[in-house]
Amino acid sequence: MKELSLNILDITENSTKAGAKNIIISIVEQGGCMTVTIKDDGCGMTKEILQSVVDPFYTTRTTRKVGMGIPLFKLAAEQTGGSLKIESVCEQDDPVQHGTTVTAVFHTDHIDCPPMGDIVSTLTTLIGGNPDVHFLFSHQMDGKTVGLDTDELKSVLGDVPLNTFEVLKWIEAYLKEQYDAPSSI
Repeated sequence: MKELSLNILDITENSTKAGAKNIIISIVEQGGCMTVTIKDDGCGMTKEILQSVVDPFYTTRTTRKVGMGIPLFKLAAEQTGGSLKIESVCEQDDPVQHGTTVTAVFHTDHIDCPPMGDIVSTLTTLIGGNPDVHFLFSHQMDGKTVGLDTDELKSVLGDVPLNTFEVLKWIEAYLKEQYDAPSSI
């Protein structure tokens, strides 16, 4: 994938397929490094699956025989001199504190660092397709933080679903406004 936002979309979709009700997406850019963390409370992975998940010829999908999302994200991070770490607790091992955390570190000054891409569209796509999931998004960079908490939106909107056209357009405009705002530095 040529843009990190597409990797984030793919991995977060894996979280929703794993039954996650809460997903935290955190991007922190500081000192020539960008750390992307996606944490969920889905069913988690067994130790066997966790060991195999970076292999492109391993997938739990039945529609195809390869799974490229995690391996491509790992490759993208490593090509910049960065890394990928996956931690997971399977629901059978811990019925309360289960889930998966994927953390990728990119060296942003490296020539092979992929661009972020359209993170706003990624978020609106995720929210539109999964309106019942609690998304907590934070992107810290350049002396400012862009953020969104869908639980806060739900408390204001009441019975209005997050995946209505007008709400998704507002979310898109709200995020773009935050990205366009000048830094506080």
